[in-house]
Amino acid sequence: MAEEKTEQAENQTEEKAAAEAQNEDAAKGDEKKEQTPEEKIAALEKENADLKDQLLRRAADFDNYRKRMMKEKQDTYDYANASLLGDLLETLDNFDRTVDAASSAKDVKSMADGIKMVNSSLVKLLEDKYGLTSFGKEGDDFNPDEHEAIGRTEDEKAKKETLAQVYLKGYKLKDKIIRHAKVMVKVPKA
Repeated sequence: MAEEKTEQAENQTEEKAAAEAQNEDAAKGDEKKEQTPEEKIAALEKENADLKDQLLRRAADFDNYRKRMMKEKQDTYDYANASLLGDLLETLDNFDRTVDAASSAKDVKSMADGIKMVNSSLVKLLEDKYGLTSFGKEGDDFNPDEHEAIGRTEDEKAKKETLAQVYLKGYKLKDKIIRHAKVMVKVPKA
């Protein structure tokens, strides 16, 4: 048994020596693989050039994207009303027909009826398709958020501020006011 332990110890010592020799050889090999300063500079210059190229490409891509978005935004702005204008052409045609008919019309009532029909078709188009609604009728309660008072009159019978007269109707596009109604307000006498 002592001989076996001695052999094992000798084997372990030989293995350690072989491992150390391999490590020394590897270290020498690393020294041989280590780059010279000129090679390091060349590698870093190549990496720097590659990074600059990538940066320039990304900058160009971003610039192209920005220009494309600006063009799309401008196109959207330029042609946003194309649908509305296309729908209004029929009403414009009806007004042209009314003007042509007016030159030879002998009955004023038929002209007025024709204009009323064109008006109602235009109002229906704007209300149904585009969500445009008018507001402001005589007798409605005065609301400073919707109405622009251009004058006021005192009335003994009035219990609260109401619209006495509407000079221009107000309009809402869906829930947003696009024009306030211009009104004369009737106020209670003080």
